[in-house]
Amino acid sequence: MKIAVRYYTKTGNTKKLADEIARTAGVEAKTVDEKLSEDVDILFLGSSVYAAGIDYKVKKFIEDIDVHVGKIVNFSTAAIVKSTYSQVKKVADQKKINVSDKEYHCKGSFGPLHRGRPNTDDLKKVSQFAKSFL
Repeated sequence: MKIAVRYYTKTGNTKKLADEIARTAGVEAKTVDEKLSEDVDILFLGSSVYAAGIDYKVKKFIEDIDVHVGKIVNFSTAAIVKSTYSQVKKVADQKKINVSDKEYHCKGSFGPLHRGRPNTDDLKKVSQFAKSFL
């Protein structure tokens, strides 16, 4: 099974999850600045919410996918909003890319809010989440 991990982060919270998923899957986590260069069965895609939406770079990454992606698996962090799932799915649907209905989301630290998150427990949970797809 071919796996890829891509993420976008401004604060480093989502990178922590991406790195743990990549370690679990035995691949390298890369930012959305690096296009997919080959077909993948599963694309773990990480993002967060900035000003009530996913960043333009995440949208552009999905829009620019020109290889076969069997399924996108969403993971995200945010201080307030619960998930980026619906926003990622909306863009992926336009490309006719399947998005798993299972996702991983945890709180991310932002200033004094949720300081220290994602934490060790969050990383254990995201690793278990990734294993459920492998």
